[in-house]
Amino acid sequence: MPAMMTSSKRIDERHQRIANLLALALLPLSGFATDIYVPSLPHMAIAMHVSSLQIQFTITLYLISYGVSQLFIGSILDSYGRYRIGLVSLIIFAFASLTIAVTHSITMIYLMRIIQGITVGAVIAGKRAYFVDLFTGDRLKHYLSLFSIIWSTGPIVAPFVGGWLQTAFGWEVNFYLLALVAILFAVLEFFFSGETLPRPAAFQLQRVVQVYAGMLKNGPFILGVGMLGLAYSMVMVYNMTGPFIIEHHFQYSVVTAGYCSLILGFAWMAGGFISKATIRWPFFRKLIINNSLQILFVVMMLASIRRSENLYVMVIFAFIIHVCAGYTFNNYMTFCLTRFPQNAGVASGLTGGLAFVIVSTLSYSIVNFLPANGERNLGYSYLTFILLSTLMIFFALRAGTESGDMKKVPAAVV
Repeated sequence: MPAMMTSSKRIDERHQRIANLLALALLPLSGFATDIYVPSLPHMAIAMHVSSLQIQFTITLYLISYGVSQLFIGSILDSYGRYRIGLVSLIIFAFASLTIAVTHSITMIYLMRIIQGITVGAVIAGKRAYFVDLFTGDRLKHYLSLFSIIWSTGPIVAPFVGGWLQTAFGWEVNFYLLALVAILFAVLEFFFSGETLPRPAAFQLQRVVQVYAGMLKNGPFILGVGMLGLAYSMVMVYNMTGPFIIEHHFQYSVVTAGYCSLILGFAWMAGGFISKATIRWPFFRKLIINNSLQILFVVMMLASIRRSENLYVMVIFAFIIHVCAGYTFNNYMTFCLTRFPQNAGVASGLTGGLAFVIVSTLSYSIVNFLPANGERNLGYSYLTFILLSTLMIFFALRAGTESGDMKKVPAAVV
């Protein structure tokens, strides 16, 4: 194993600034791979003669594989490094994207989406660990607080681009573009990036199990992962149902669906900026205020439907709710990634893995129970996740009060 590490190309200090930009630029890939074809979901269902639920399942499989792969990839990244694994993963991701573009078999698309999820999981977990490898203190917190802001560029840009590509060329071009982006990044990574893992840990199953067990027993960490999952589930439910509501229920075009996703992508980014601006505020107090605002606006959203269902009203309320979700996500992502700096790869993988397993499970379950047939069901979906978040904060406050450990969480975040 050590010989394997020494033969891997180390990052060149002359290229580190470019490598930093590449690492940040790769963070939106996970969302980009989902959101670019969101406006095309109804058209893909028609083209392949499958139901809306079957085509929505392509998103669920991607999220499950993305999440599960990160559960295991962290220990591999901490033993064998980040660079080579990430480079190979980008190439495989490009191949899977090309395969989806040339096939109209829903079974083959399912398989390729699983491969895409696994490879993106390896890339993103490695890039999150990259910053923990190279930076400490305030500079590390600065980069970590940018993660969800930069990541949100995927949901902002992807549906907008996907909507126009769908209108001009058809859904297949979305996946050709994903392949092109992955190859471009692989080439840039090859020339400008390199290995950052300072001290590889021997891959010993017993040690790996002990590391995972220690993290899973850490109550605040598990709370953080749960809150991440609930926050992003709100966004994912909209991604899975929004295009059908807009195109089928409200009878607007695919381009309009893309514009709506673009607006809600900005909402997520705004939540990240607000989180960064309030990073030194008392942790639980600001999250309680945030959750209270979400409850208020989702109740107002449901009340407005009694008069009439309206696309503009739906997007306005969804925008505010997504701002609050982005705020929650940014706060807890920073907290989770900085809690175990000595095992950055495992912490990165476990955080992303558990969070997206929660996202895939909850979002698909909600879509099954509350299908995409109108604004009302979207509002009830939001309300479900917000109430679950409120319960988690309540139990966290209660557990913290009983243990006298309430001040540790804010200190870890700020």
